[in-house]
Amino acid sequence: MVIGLSRNWISYHTDALVNARAMPSWEATDYLTENLFHDSPNTKLLEAKVPHEEIAQFLQRIYGPIVEAAERQVPTHASSRVQVFTDISLMSETTVLIVSVPDEPKESQLLLLDAIRAWDLVFPNADAFNEWAESRYQQVLRALTQAVGL
Repeated sequence: MVIGLSRNWISYHTDALVNARAMPSWEATDYLTENLFHDSPNTKLLEAKVPHEEIAQFLQRIYGPIVEAAERQVPTHASSRVQVFTDISLMSETTVLIVSVPDEPKESQLLLLDAIRAWDLVFPNADAFNEWAESRYQQVLRALTQAVGL
């Protein structure tokens, strides 16, 4: 595990959207650019027909690839999985929970608790987003490593 280097999270997220068949590459690039690099607040999220669902989908698309990257670094049991849960608020902070959920009768472990205003989750440039994503990645990676007992 190399901590000093940061990956290109924009590219990683674009690839994740394309590989999940959520959208083609040009649309994935547009989606991330429009939702991550505009002025705060991100009115696209609040002006959607169903803002609750739009915010939930956006957060899954942002946190999911970070969790996936951490899972690739830590050998977990085949019977366990890591889930991203969101508690959406249109008025205040939204809660993002990343939880390690074993299929065995063991307790689930909280890996990350992030309280954010989804519409303020915008960045001045790609470097700022990469720094934010890398920070979340490192937190999840450390917690997941501890959860599996490495």
